[in-house]
Amino acid sequence: MIILIVVVFAALGFIVSRKLKSKFKKYSQTSLRANLSGKEIAELMLTDNNIHDVKVLSVEGQLTDHYNSMNRTVNLSPDVYYGRNAAAAAVASHECGHAIQHATSYTWLNLRSAMVPVQNASGKILNIVLIASLLGGFMLNLPYEIIGYIVVGSYGVMTLFTLVTLPVEFDASNRALAWIKTRNVVTQDEYAMSKDALKWAAMTYVVAALAALATLAYYIFIFFGNRD
Repeated sequence: MIILIVVVFAALGFIVSRKLKSKFKKYSQTSLRANLSGKEIAELMLTDNNIHDVKVLSVEGQLTDHYNSMNRTVNLSPDVYYGRNAAAAAVASHECGHAIQHATSYTWLNLRSAMVPVQNASGKILNIVLIASLLGGFMLNLPYEIIGYIVVGSYGVMTLFTLVTLPVEFDASNRALAWIKTRNVVTQDEYAMSKDALKWAAMTYVVAALAALATLAYYIFIFFGNRD
């Protein structure tokens, strides 16, 4: 069953990733009428929201765009940083959406940030469980029920993290789309392209959340499904 879960969601993730790259490539071929680069769009959006302590930087890679709350930077891949198209507008404004969330203490972003160390610790605990089982000392001779609580509890935290990520990502996209529309950064057709690109980007997080939920349900069934 666990192999089936992994295969199914790996396939879904692959399909969504391919679709996202295809959409990005397609919408990258449409030049913005406003002729603004991703960098210029990001800087304009930050300024409009009275955010003056966040830098817009270029980072290597494709679709490696992200907002770093630690050093307060919006990091854009070269295609987005220099791009003057609907795809670049969508991604650049989305990452600025995260910067705005940070500046305004958006609740879900604060919760996700607070969960990061707990989520990392949970991942390490699961790795220890796996290594111990592979070495034949399954959970250091702990009772089966305790093993279940550790595995389910740890994976539960990781699953919750993926669920909390969803409103953070959707809100950043909503902020981005609202701004590029009201600021007249894009035309109506360009807006539709940007919206579609962000929709497929969001789907990657949806698939990850569904995969985590399915895996958590599997572990709950394995350890506690036979209880009366």
